Amino acid sequence: MKSVAILTVLALASAPLRAEKPNRAENEVRERTGADALWLRDAKAREQAAAIVAKLLKKPLTVSSAVQIALLNNRNLQATFEEIGIARADVIEAVTLPNPSVEFEVQFPVGSQLNRYAWLVAQEFVQILMIPLKKRISEEQLEAAEMRVAAEILETVANVKKSYFDVQADQQLLSRLKTIQDTTSTSLDLGQKQYEAGNITDLALLQMQATYNDGRLEIAQAATDLQEHREDLNALLGLWGPQTAWKINGDILPAPVSDFSTEHLESLAVAQRLDLRASYRELTSVISALGLTKTFRWVPVLDMGFSGERDIDGALNMGPQFRLELPIFNQGQARIARGQSELRRAESRFEALAVGIRSDVRKFRDKLASLSEMATFYHDQALPARIRIVNKSLLEYNAMQIGPYQLFMAKADELKVERGYIETLREYWATRAELERTVGGTLNPRKSSSDDKTTRKP
Repeated sequence: MKSVAILTVLALASAPLRAEKPNRAENEVRERTGADALWLRDAKAREQAAAIVAKLLKKPLTVSSAVQIALLNNRNLQATFEEIGIARADVIEAVTLPNPSVEFEVQFPVGSQLNRYAWLVAQEFVQILMIPLKKRISEEQLEAAEMRVAAEILETVANVKKSYFDVQADQQLLSRLKTIQDTTSTSLDLGQKQYEAGNITDLALLQMQATYNDGRLEIAQAATDLQEHREDLNALLGLWGPQTAWKINGDILPAPVSDFSTEHLESLAVAQRLDLRASYRELTSVISALGLTKTFRWVPVLDMGFSGERDIDGALNMGPQFRLELPIFNQGQARIARGQSELRRAESRFEALAVGIRSDVRKFRDKLASLSEMATFYHDQALPARIRIVNKSLLEYNAMQIGPYQLFMAKADELKVERGYIETLREYWATRAELERTVGGTLNPRKSSSDDKTTRKP
């Protein structure tokens, strides 16, 4: 399969990029899409990624290669990856011992030959006791950050697929419009000669000219739409300059025969959605933070240290020192109240996200089923019927039983149906990409949907 071949080449070419252990976001995206989303943290990695992108651009774009280019070349995704770096820094901060404080005091007494010295070396002891809990909280937040990053990457994958199918559908429609316009132009030339010979009326010629003009406007609009959608895809792929000369070959694929089960999609989404997992980790980190606040509410400050003093008479005094903040007035009531509100907010957001995910799954599942039925009807009945009408109209036109305008109208009706079919396929694949994203990246965890081979032949 082409996608497997591309990924094999990519794996070999990008082997030097894996000097560091892949993070959870990279692993989750690879498992769901079969493509590599890499966090490029140095110039060498970026150069290697650029070489892979250049190699993929030498061939016509496919859905899988477009997704891979975006995962390596989209600067917004690289910026999103830095959220993981920030969260990792927070983990390091959480397990790092606080620096001890040093105080030194010198007094110059009047009338004495000796100065008075005092010093204090102290350590904030409560912060050391809090390290295990702070470490757990920061690690939960790190996992949440990795899941959020992976969810954003999967959203970009869905957008790339939708944009790819927009371009492919535009190309197909523009090609059909140009073909029909060539036929219309030839028929108009013939009609002009028939009009000059007195075989058709002024009205018939004007109708033919109007149909030809409408065709030119449709071609212009289709070309504009194609250029706009190409730029949308360029932005997602992070391409500029000569890189934007890529090509997409072939027509948009027909709607496939059912290749995944529509049952239990809601449960699959709840199990797979990475943003839901991130929300759960954020919830657990809030719970841990609230427990930390409650545990240390009575001892907010505890400093332990060693102090010394040399008096003006030369005597040296040394010993331990403690500083404890007495929770008489402030017993952490505000911190606890704040933590409880943050917990309730996190719980509500988690539940709302789960409900919203289930709703989105039902919406896109039902829409996809409807679009599949429409595409099947177009493919099996509506379009063949229009083709037969055009063929019979052509026979009657050749037999001089109908005029060129009637043939024009038959071709226009065929184009209208074919345009509806192309738009339905565009909407089908866009909806499928949205459903994949809503379910968590793939409709079938055991295989990537991009490798589907069970399509209906046109």
